[in-house]
Amino acid sequence: MANKRITWSKVLNIVLILIVILVAIPATRSIFQKGLMKLGFFQPDLKTPVVQDAEKPPIEPESSLQASTDGSQVSFQDDGGKILKIQELKGKVVFLNFWATWCPPCKAEMPSIQALKDKFEGDQADKIAFLLVELEQDKEKAHAFMKEGGMDLPIFYPASEIPPTWLGQSIPTTLILDKEGNVAAHHEGMADYSTDNVFEFITELINK
Repeated sequence: MANKRITWSKVLNIVLILIVILVAIPATRSIFQKGLMKLGFFQPDLKTPVVQDAEKPPIEPESSLQASTDGSQVSFQDDGGKILKIQELKGKVVFLNFWATWCPPCKAEMPSIQALKDKFEGDQADKIAFLLVELEQDKEKAHAFMKEGGMDLPIFYPASEIPPTWLGQSIPTTLILDKEGNVAAHHEGMADYSTDNVFEFITELINK
């Protein structure tokens, strides 16, 4: 019995070491995280954020370039330098994902965003806008990653400051804006967006 316990202890140690190695290496970490998502982990938080007390003073901007805290003045640019103001997307539901090419969790969740986008067809496709905002503005690596994964997600880059109510200190961060530009859902960290729950949540926003 003692020998059996020792054997199982060694096996457990080997498994733990392999897990640590998998998580430590960026390439394998992304594969490991994708596997966990397929098992049902990392479900996004689709609860509407709590609105701040109206009596509290608004957050003071750090500079004249900073966007308003409600995000109404936020803008992005595409590869050609064309500016897209978030206000221009009113009337559409907006799926907004902040990511970076060096971020393994960002890359791990990206195929699930592609799967979500592919679910919207016909008239629905015109009623939702996907913006994948690469924060480091590394255009070459961003497009290389999309091409490697066979994805056609629209890549944008920040053209204004992002309000802290939208983006804190962690990525990936995802927002879903309703047709009036209000934050309907806010999730920090990796998540699986390919589920029926997310599709139904967005569809409900589209139909409102």
